[in-house]
Amino acid sequence: MRWLRRHRVAAGIVAMVLVVLGGGGYVFWTSATGRAGEAVSAMPGDLLFIDQSDGRDVVQRVPLADPGGPRQDTAERCQRVYAAGGTTVCLRLAGPGPSYEVAVLGADGRVLRTLGLAGIPNRARVSASGQVVSWTSFVTGDSYAVPGGFSTRTGVLDLRTGTLIESLEDFSTTVAGEPLLAADRNYWGVTVAADDRTFYATVSSQNRTWLVKGDLLDRTMREVRPGPECPSLSPDGTKVAYKKRLGRFGQWELAVLDLTTRHEQVLPGTVGIDDQAAWLDDTRLAYAQVPGDGRKSSVFAVRADGSAPPELLVADASSPVPMR
Repeated sequence: MRWLRRHRVAAGIVAMVLVVLGGGGYVFWTSATGRAGEAVSAMPGDLLFIDQSDGRDVVQRVPLADPGGPRQDTAERCQRVYAAGGTTVCLRLAGPGPSYEVAVLGADGRVLRTLGLAGIPNRARVSASGQVVSWTSFVTGDSYAVPGGFSTRTGVLDLRTGTLIESLEDFSTTVAGEPLLAADRNYWGVTVAADDRTFYATVSSQNRTWLVKGDLLDRTMREVRPGPECPSLSPDGTKVAYKKRLGRFGQWELAVLDLTTRHEQVLPGTVGIDDQAAWLDDTRLAYAQVPGDGRKSSVFAVRADGSAPPELLVADASSPVPMR
């Protein structure tokens, strides 16, 4: 009987702990996904970004002409955000656990569609027209190469037709003239051209990566060159920026490839970047970087021709988006 009483007491304590933890998780989720005060719409000429100063992941805006000026909250909280052509994609918390979702918002801020996200938010993009939305997440326990490791999952949504591509792994990929069929292939970092059909992305397999050019209608991809990751097309479609490693196992740095001349320009001062850069215009790029000295991520701007080192654009921020 004494053992039974002790067992009941222990069970009661465990139950109370679970209730407290569950309630705490619910409070955390609801506070993290609640509206961030007054809704302030971003306007052309603004820079949109995620505030990193307090852990709430509030999407903020600031005039690009005065990035050091007062920052204003929008109504969204996201782990990754991008906007173009009146469409915004927000990778955000969807519930305790935590679980995540892709939220696609229209120009008026209303949610057009939500989709469950397979893993942890990583990359997000919207085509210039606002019609094609893409995203990438890290998925744990889904690696063929390392049991219990992680892989990437990349999806694409065409708002014109409602067509959902749940994974680029269903596409046919050609590398060095041969079909890439390895089970460990991963795709991430999509950027879509002005025709809303052509795109660039990263594919990896057997510890190698390639920049690939794809066709969303034919569902095909082919190698452009080895090494680049997280591509970003310039607004005029003539250049693609990406991160690449210094040596096989070195740090990443930012580079720009001229798609006509095939000249690659490495951008000085960008060593350590781990982001999909965004074009502020046809001559400048913005990206987030963690300094590595205990400070939080900040957004930097750099000239695409490599003529000057990066400059701090917005402190304690990530996921920069120029509003055009």
